[in-house]
Amino acid sequence: MTRRIGSSTLVIATHNAGKLKEISALLEPYGVKCISAGSLGLPEPAETGTTFVQNALLKARAAAEASGLVALADDSGLSVDALDGRPGVYTADWAERQWFEGDPGRDWFMAMGKVEGMLQQKGANVDRSSAFHCVLALAWPDGEQAIYEGTAKGTLTWPPRGTLGFGYDPVFVPEGREQTFAELDPSDKHAISHRADAFGKLVAEQFG
Repeated sequence: MTRRIGSSTLVIATHNAGKLKEISALLEPYGVKCISAGSLGLPEPAETGTTFVQNALLKARAAAEASGLVALADDSGLSVDALDGRPGVYTADWAERQWFEGDPGRDWFMAMGKVEGMLQQKGANVDRSSAFHCVLALAWPDGEQAIYEGTAKGTLTWPPRGTLGFGYDPVFVPEGREQTFAELDPSDKHAISHRADAFGKLVAEQFG
């Protein structure tokens, strides 16, 4: 039996307000109060892992050790079969940081174009199978940990379609659908996303 969270407060290992809001909404029905590592002034650890699991654990452990509370971290990304699983853990890095109106951001259109360019180099009949992956890592201050993995399989399309998503969503068509993640209503996307898959497993084990 996996150890239960056993606490009403959970540190989310992120400095991203949007991610905190999304995770808080998912865990609110179970009486869990979520606070971010950013609000506690905790530093962001370097993501030096070569897998989603390694990076999620790095972030969760750092937050748990620094806060003395149970911490939850996620690491996610896109893998493309024809590109040997790339961009994988480097999904965000492919969207190099740019400066937009004075704020650092990522150029996701450039990242999507990079993937498409590499696929086109392989010919018109290239396999466009791909998948989004999400790993959730729970870490306790005493070193115990739990891992939950989720996947959303699909294919890549071009040109990008839709404005409702973010990242690579405009070029990803999930299995069984004709719309991209960025064309789907957010509630429809969340029901079939890689993050929903991972959270379903976490909820079943932690609160079932």
